[in-house]
Amino acid sequence: MDQSLQQEARALGDPTRHRIFRFIAEAEGPVGVAELTQHVQLNHNAVRQHLAVLKRAGLVVEQTEERTRPGRPRLLYRLHPEVSDRWGTAGAYAWLAGLLAAAVSEDREPRQVGRREGRRRAAQLAGAGAGDELLQQEATRRGFRPVRVDQGRHMELVLGRCPFAEVAGSDPATVCQLHLGLVEGLADGLGGLRVEQLVAEDPHRAGCRVVVHRDQRAPAPS
Repeated sequence: MDQSLQQEARALGDPTRHRIFRFIAEAEGPVGVAELTQHVQLNHNAVRQHLAVLKRAGLVVEQTEERTRPGRPRLLYRLHPEVSDRWGTAGAYAWLAGLLAAAVSEDREPRQVGRREGRRRAAQLAGAGAGDELLQQEATRRGFRPVRVDQGRHMELVLGRCPFAEVAGSDPATVCQLHLGLVEGLADGLGGLRVEQLVAEDPHRAGCRVVVHRDQRAPAPS
């Protein structure tokens, strides 16, 4: 077992911490300390200590709530994208399987199903920030480790990891086309962006590139 897995296993060895992890992993969205406190029936400080251990182990991600009303933003927690499919979590492969099953049952191309999923997700993200930033955030949330390269009106996301490497390695046409459709749907739904191409590489080595063009109405980064 490598060092990161050992650290994760130690963090989850505590029964209460494991319950907190499961609650976060199974939640539909990020959760706050108050929800976790109610779930495990401990005080806030104890829950925060457990969360700190899970965060150090790379099992959960902490983010600050975006508030449109007065008050101090909460800290929210969600499953780390690179932990999906480990420790009993449904994760990335379950999500991918659902989309591929929809393509088969509806007799649609994977790229079409990906576009629909991308537009659905874009509707959820509407108003949460600039389109190019949200596109990068989504790639991060899915575990692709994107590195952003800005070139005027063009932006490249260089993907440092493929969370679906095993499947993509055996059937790259299907998996890569689905993800091309996904990013196309996101770009279309977020507005101001157009996907020009997906340059696929060996999924085990990563390095795939998504090339995106910004609409002239969208401000280019300085």
